[in-house]
Amino acid sequence: MPKQVRAKKFLGQHFLKDESVAEQTANLVSRNEVKNWLEIGPGMGVLTKYLIEKPINLKAVELDRDSVAYLGKEMPSLAVLEADYLKTDVDVLFEDEYGVIGNFPYNISSQILFKILDNRLKVPAFAGMFQLEVAKRIAGEPNNKTYGILSVLVQAFYDITLEIEIPPTAFNPPPKVQSAVIYGYRIDQEVDWNVKLFFDVVKTAFQQRRKTLSNALKKFNIPKDVRLNNQMFKLRAENLSVTDFIGLTNLIEQKQVQ
Repeated sequence: MPKQVRAKKFLGQHFLKDESVAEQTANLVSRNEVKNWLEIGPGMGVLTKYLIEKPINLKAVELDRDSVAYLGKEMPSLAVLEADYLKTDVDVLFEDEYGVIGNFPYNISSQILFKILDNRLKVPAFAGMFQLEVAKRIAGEPNNKTYGILSVLVQAFYDITLEIEIPPTAFNPPPKVQSAVIYGYRIDQEVDWNVKLFFDVVKTAFQQRRKTLSNALKKFNIPKDVRLNNQMFKLRAENLSVTDFIGLTNLIEQKQVQ
């Protein structure tokens, strides 16, 4: 058996060791018809060994050279690319659509999500372990403190469920926080709104979340009569649903064109 890999703090590594959590997470790939899956940061393969039993085409991206060497000996049939996922063109690995799964390093988990969003046309599903606080934000609902930028941007394109809450003892070394598994499946919809403007509107609104939208969105130069006559502008960002934000984006674009 190859030598165990020591977790590296600078990579944000907390290796999953709970077999039950690993198996439950791996089972999420069976909820859909996605055949290609990319595992991010497999580490020593605790989740991977359950994934390779599934009828899927599995590949992995791992930045840690020691983990890559370990997996090469333990799972020689697994295709592992030694690279940083955030800097990797995944289209090189898969020509068709692919799902994303993994025990995501908590220090880059939000960046991973934004990359998934950027590649949403090719990523119909994802399942990942996040810090519980972040997971609650991803799954957050309006009129709640956990509801924010991540909630709106992710839920605009994916149906989200918080699957499992995980204690620190499930990892080695144990993190100082609780964790959770999030599952997302892409919404079958026609995206007929300006996505770039939508991202800008959502981020701007929540950056000043205590202000009403009338004040928070001043940079978009929305006519005063529109702001006075539309009840939405009297609300704060956390009061709007995803659908409301899409409508707001369309309204702003319409007024900018006029």
